[in-house]
Amino acid sequence: MLFKLFVPFAFGYFLSFLYRVVNVVIAPDLVQEFGLNASQMGLISSAYLLTFALCQLPLGLLLDHYESRKVSAALLLVAAFGALVFAYADSVLGLLVGRGLIGIGVSACLMAAFTAYANLLPSEKLPLVNGLQLMAGGLGVVSASTPVQWFLTWGDWRLLFQVLAAASILASVLVYSLVPKYHINSKGQSLKQQLTELWQVVKSPRFYQMAPLSVATQGVFGAFIGLWSGYWLRDYLALSNVQTAEIIFTMAVSMTAGFAVLGWLAASLQRFGVSAYVVSVSGMLVYMFSQWVIINEWSEWHHLWWGLSGFFGASGVLMYAYLSQSVPKSLVGRINTSLNLCVFVVAFCCQWGLGVAINLWPADAAGVYPQVAYATAWSWVLGLQLMALIWFVYHTIQRKLL
Repeated sequence: MLFKLFVPFAFGYFLSFLYRVVNVVIAPDLVQEFGLNASQMGLISSAYLLTFALCQLPLGLLLDHYESRKVSAALLLVAAFGALVFAYADSVLGLLVGRGLIGIGVSACLMAAFTAYANLLPSEKLPLVNGLQLMAGGLGVVSASTPVQWFLTWGDWRLLFQVLAAASILASVLVYSLVPKYHINSKGQSLKQQLTELWQVVKSPRFYQMAPLSVATQGVFGAFIGLWSGYWLRDYLALSNVQTAEIIFTMAVSMTAGFAVLGWLAASLQRFGVSAYVVSVSGMLVYMFSQWVIINEWSEWHHLWWGLSGFFGASGVLMYAYLSQSVPKSLVGRINTSLNLCVFVVAFCCQWGLGVAINLWPADAAGVYPQVAYATAWSWVLGLQLMALIWFVYHTIQRKLL
């Protein structure tokens, strides 16, 4: 059963992440063909994140009311259509609509998998299986770096999205035909009952204590791995496209390894009474430190520090497994999508907001923005993460004192 359950969802999530970060590599082509500035490029890339985020709350209700395979399979067809719209776009509006449809189409790839795993597998296996699912997304990031750069040497970005559309249709078929069925506990609940339970989950102390730090680090990580890492490496460090792709490849491989290793570590330490959130918070602290090193140029070992940021950058996702274990199975879909909504709203704001901030400084004749623009913008989002850390520490101390 595990093979039929895992492989289709893993393939869908692989595509989800590939869609999410492919603009890192194709951005120069889009800028050249459509004459985009930093703000426009940020908006086009973040359109995926915005529509993805808007889908999360209704998606949580759907996943608690219908089987994951049905929801995910239907939406993947929307992703295929969005990829075709993007591939044939002849204006900025076409690019925006295509990216937005893709965001809707892949919005269930992770949450549908997490919900199915929580309903079909023992709870002690969730951190590891969730980590493997996320590792599949990491492979999507790997594919969006050097492999996509290689693809573009003989094809173009339009052909790439046509291929992705076909792959999305295949993923839809696999999810619907292979994923096992399971019983839905909330089938008889009214929409009002489901919304009431959702509100109870969101306002619980455990959620509002844990969520902000996880949301801030994942949102910022998503903004950089989805677009701005390429700009930093090309413009700030003046690296070539090949060197940029190599460092992004290192970060992607490290992220993939981090998903698997941190998931395994969290599952192993639970046997000794160490909660998954301890591993998650520790990883987020390392991620913030790696950002500080990169911003301040304390080291020229770019592969090392970008690799560390990739490995620990997504450690906040362990909060999904931790929170899933804290609620009844009938609420798993809603607590996961509530957290995911917050993550993608922040990712959207950061990805577009970074472009707006960078655009405050004028670009040179070659379209390159000054280093101070990038350093200032990244420092602002690092400050956002530090504020979330202070919130977490304050509420942790407060709960212990009570």
